[in-house]
Amino acid sequence: MKIVIVGGVAGGATAAARLRRLDERAEIVVFERSGYISYANCGLPYYIGGTIEDAEELILQTPDSFWDRFRIDVRTRQEVKAINVEEKTVTVRELDTDKTYEESYDKLILSPGAKPIRPQLPGMDSPHLFTLRTVEDTFRIHKAVSKQKPKTAVVVGGGFIGVEMAENLAALGISVTLVEKQTQLLSQLDADMASFVHAHMKSRGIKLLLGKSVAGFEDRTSEIVTNIVADEPILSDMVILSIGVLPDSSLAADAGLELGFKNSIAVNDWMQTSNPDIYAVGDAAEITHSVSGEKALISLAGPANKQGRIAADHICGVAHTYKGSAASSVLKVFDLTVASTGINERTAVASGIDYEKIVLSPMSHASYYPGGTVMTIKLLFERESDRILGAQIVGSDGVDKRIDVIATAMQAGITAIGLKDLDLAYAPPYSSAKDPVNMAGFMAENIADGLVKQFHYEDIADLRCRENVILLDTRTPAEYARGHAEGFRNIPLDDLRERLAELDITKPVYVMCQSGLRSYIACRILTQNGYECYNFSGGYRFYQSIHAEKQVSSSAYPCGMDKEYAAIR
Repeated sequence: MKIVIVGGVAGGATAAARLRRLDERAEIVVFERSGYISYANCGLPYYIGGTIEDAEELILQTPDSFWDRFRIDVRTRQEVKAINVEEKTVTVRELDTDKTYEESYDKLILSPGAKPIRPQLPGMDSPHLFTLRTVEDTFRIHKAVSKQKPKTAVVVGGGFIGVEMAENLAALGISVTLVEKQTQLLSQLDADMASFVHAHMKSRGIKLLLGKSVAGFEDRTSEIVTNIVADEPILSDMVILSIGVLPDSSLAADAGLELGFKNSIAVNDWMQTSNPDIYAVGDAAEITHSVSGEKALISLAGPANKQGRIAADHICGVAHTYKGSAASSVLKVFDLTVASTGINERTAVASGIDYEKIVLSPMSHASYYPGGTVMTIKLLFERESDRILGAQIVGSDGVDKRIDVIATAMQAGITAIGLKDLDLAYAPPYSSAKDPVNMAGFMAENIADGLVKQFHYEDIADLRCRENVILLDTRTPAEYARGHAEGFRNIPLDDLRERLAELDITKPVYVMCQSGLRSYIACRILTQNGYECYNFSGGYRFYQSIHAEKQVSSSAYPCGMDKEYAAIR
């Protein structure tokens, strides 16, 4: 059997190696249009920033190493231009010689990846403008940075690559402006969680222009001007364009293969396309989101690797299927870690899912052990079934561990309440006896049992306008004096029992503290004394991050739900 693979990196290279492990006699040919068959594309920004010093560290496999280890014929700098479905051949062009030839196949795996979006804007041909997708792109940017020593840079796009490039350019001492069309960075997050990222990047000197669109570029001798719609133009030494990617599905479309979501290549659970002898994997392949059940495009290395393995298995008669992806991800932003899995609030609302959310701000490990830091966890779950829908975590230490535990729980069908029963490792340098994941489960259980009712940031604007409620802050007077939510009066938790008479029992009480724990205890005291009580989800730290992001006084909002926040959550 002869298998031809179009494209290397995560999906194609994984499929090739798996095929060889399953079939020693198969003839395997891999075509890659770049000069590199298997490279660490997630590490490319870190080479530009100098964290990875040796470019060779980015190269995971070479054509020679693939041949030596697997006897796989890898042909780089060769581009497949067409698929001839009837003849079961592909037309290949050698980029260095412009020679064209035909190659036959019994089975074909497409792993073309995704291509950077390049809008039709003036000045896109400027030598000071770069995109980042391949190793060659990385070398061009690295060469420009090394030789020209830019002092200023504009990064257009606030996704994974845009944020990583902003960080790495700033690490070189370059003054960076990041422009994003949406009102927040990192669309996998909700706006409230993204506010922590915004604040952290600003504290590191990154200028953020959110909700701004680029109108075009003007090339100058040694500089480039980025024109912003309805705003001042920005003069810089270089521009990194990172506004997203599109599935590179033109080869499949020209061959008459069925396309799916956003023109990705439609596949079944074995990664077969509409032609049973052709498979598709990686960034160009349509998959099913394992939480929403909807078709999706997920451009991450983990899913691409798994898909390559599934395609190889099916070709070799192993009946494994691809289970979909929850889009679990983690990102370094200076010394902050940002992670997510599953869906966010925007997606839950769009999908019509009746959900509940909880926010907690636990320490990364036991508070009495030195070096602990606060993380913020947001957990979404379906009200009726208690099914975990997703989680977002922002913090310094232990974030990746907790998101992986929650992602595993989701895959295993463990409910939000079931998180409380997970038997997780504990020692003071690493966690607490009640791990943050367990705490999320306890909170979900308290809500389900009716021990606590919640209110959220978007409710506060309306509550401030009502005379029939009490807004209460249960932190210490010193904490309250350093900053508090407008309209909230202060009664410290430890004084609450003795000062109950100060609160009108006919009015519901909405309680806030620093992290949500003291306000929960306050609600238990109040509820058992006949009061109707609601606990603020996330605490004052969470409130402060969102509110600072909005940069306006609460009194500027009319009565009613904070519609602006509710619309972008």
